[in-house]
Amino acid sequence: MKLHITNGRVIDPLSNLDSHLDVFIEDEKIVAIGEHNDDFYADEIIDASGLIVCPGLVDLCARLREPGQEHTATIDSETRAAAKGGITSLCVPPNTAPIIDSPAVVELIEDRAKKAGRTMVYTIGALTQKLEGELLSEMMALKEAGCIGISNGLSPIKNSLVLRRAMEYAATLDFTLFINAADPWLQAQGCIHEGMVSARLGLGGIPEAAETIAVSRDLLLIEQTGVRAHFHNLSTAKAIEIIQDAQQRGLNVTADVSAHHLHLSEHDIGNYDSLSHVMPPLRSTRDRDQLQQGLRDGIIGAICSNHQPLDNDAKQGPFAQTRPGISGLETLLPLTMKLVDDGEISLKQAIANLTSNPAQILNIDAGQLKIGGAADICIINPAAHNECHPQQFVSAGKNSPFAGWLFNHQVSHTLFNGKLVYQQS
Repeated sequence: MKLHITNGRVIDPLSNLDSHLDVFIEDEKIVAIGEHNDDFYADEIIDASGLIVCPGLVDLCARLREPGQEHTATIDSETRAAAKGGITSLCVPPNTAPIIDSPAVVELIEDRAKKAGRTMVYTIGALTQKLEGELLSEMMALKEAGCIGISNGLSPIKNSLVLRRAMEYAATLDFTLFINAADPWLQAQGCIHEGMVSARLGLGGIPEAAETIAVSRDLLLIEQTGVRAHFHNLSTAKAIEIIQDAQQRGLNVTADVSAHHLHLSEHDIGNYDSLSHVMPPLRSTRDRDQLQQGLRDGIIGAICSNHQPLDNDAKQGPFAQTRPGISGLETLLPLTMKLVDDGEISLKQAIANLTSNPAQILNIDAGQLKIGGAADICIINPAAHNECHPQQFVSAGKNSPFAGWLFNHQVSHTLFNGKLVYQQS
């Protein structure tokens, strides 16, 4: 299949490219980027006039619910949603059922993702067996099976000695350690940020220190063991300061933030709106503003969806008893571009935070447009305007607090390995 994308504004942050050029694709690869070439005989021409042509998006954290929770969502349904969102590479955390602590589970996920054929699905292996925080997993076997990194998911490791040994093992394998920082004792049974809103609603609060103390402990062990580490879904201003200090001291640490934490705060919970129940919790408006500043300063290198599709029952009932999570694959791009529309970050930085930066964190050959590279491409219509209707999501999860929000910048086409996997109707 030979494709010709013509008349588009090609933006590739990694190569500092921003120009109106054509992209030529053959045998799943980009064979040329340049001026219009009448000698290239394409099977299909995509007219990208007025559109942005950029690398396919790379999402560092998306739960697909398969294996184990197929009644909620499947790899097939969620990769369809990813394609609609312009995502061509995504990472699955280890807390599937069974947990990703054996090569067999890795192979199962990769096989089903390959059959779906819409996006590259990378697995993050379990740091400890069954995520119980006691016995180290067979990291070597997980790496050989194809895991892109290692993590204990949302299950904190309480024993610092176990965490130290795990970091040392991961460092010897040159594995990236993905961390969701939370002190289990301070977090306890909380479900909302500890502050004025939690007091008004009478809900158990999670203090800022639940994140900052965990980040501080982990950084001290990272410095001692030399492991390469990435912090998932930071939510507090103080954590950003601590990460910045560690980066300035030369520690090999990176961080991301979820798209919803860049727009929402504790006040969006209103009167017990369970659709805004997430972990880590939505913090204060100051925290939200400092997360945006962390993006501008480059302390935070990537924006992820932290996609967690849930069925309707999971969001019914008293707030504290509902399950946390937002279905985020289809709002990742619009929420990021809303930051551009609001003047918070530049267009180039927004695209970098969704493409080349997360790809570099993963150390994968993605997130860029280069000759000879895979033709994973997202084409964006910056003039599209639409209202968010979660019930129309392709994802099986309709749980989103963004119903009624007006978005610009919609995906018009997604190409994965040179194949058109989504086209806006």
